[in-house]
Amino acid sequence: MFKAFVIGILIGVLSVAAGAWVYFTKGWAPVAVADPPMLFEKKLAHGALNARIGKDPHSDPAPVPVTEATYLAGADVYKQNCAVCHGLPGEAQSAIGQGMFPKPPELFHGTGVTDDPAWETYWKAKNGIRLTGMPGFQKALNDTQLWQVSVLLANADKISPAVKAYLSSPPGPPPQATPAVVPPPKK
Repeated sequence: MFKAFVIGILIGVLSVAAGAWVYFTKGWAPVAVADPPMLFEKKLAHGALNARIGKDPHSDPAPVPVTEATYLAGADVYKQNCAVCHGLPGEAQSAIGQGMFPKPPELFHGTGVTDDPAWETYWKAKNGIRLTGMPGFQKALNDTQLWQVSVLLANADKISPAVKAYLSSPPGPPPQATPAVVPPPKK
């Protein structure tokens, strides 16, 4: 009786594996950008990503200052490396971004990643996300640049009009940040 039960379980597992193999190798799986997502695709992908990000050690707070100069430096990195897929404030998403699946989030529309801590955005920018089109920038950008763009995006809902203007301006170096005026101490 027990032997028949074990054999039944084994046959069931092998049947599921064979069915999955046929499903994927015969071209039945939805792999085109316009196809709907597979059953549980988003749930499994997000669960795996969140578990992996949470497993790695992270720096909180960010090791760069949260200042106008950091925002401007991050905006420069963003314009050169991220905007082609994620878009710019007040502009429509590029054809590249529109043609991707899953769609890259438009980071300056809605909440973007302002609800994510900077370290999470840093991890995603550094390591990339498989099967999404999100590349890892660890060989192209240094840690300071990765943190600058991560701090910018974590605070995208709080950036100044000057940073927004720079993000929407033609290519060129960012303007110098105006230092905050600190009143002299009262005597």
